[in-house]
Amino acid sequence: QVQLVESGGGLVQPGGSLRLSCAASGSISAINVMGWYRQAPGKQRELVATISSGGSVNYADSVKGRFTISGDNAKNTVYLQMDSLKPEDTAVYSCNMNLRRYFSGWSDYWGQGTQVTVSS
Repeated sequence: QVQLVESGGGLVQPGGSLRLSCAASGSISAINVMGWYRQAPGKQRELVATISSGGSVNYADSVKGRFTISGDNAKNTVYLQMDSLKPEDTAVYSCNMNLRRYFSGWSDYWGQGTQVTVSS
């Protein structure tokens, strides 16, 4: 079994910062890509940022320059530092990892999601 557990969401004022964490546990042999997605009420889920095992990063245009994704392969953990938050960043944020379990192939796994609310 593989489990992704997120933490760090909450309520913050516009212009504030939050740091999300997502740790994977289980019989993991390798991780290919780690990422963060978000879904606002009434909208489709969208990609926020991804980071590959080699360190290549990709960001949605809407968060470039404000959000920073990082990963710790030794801890099977991905982080999302969110600065200069805006009300439109309000959403449920979910982490995703493309990983391989021992004696198995590559699969995508998702966290349960954490609420981020940006409001004064």
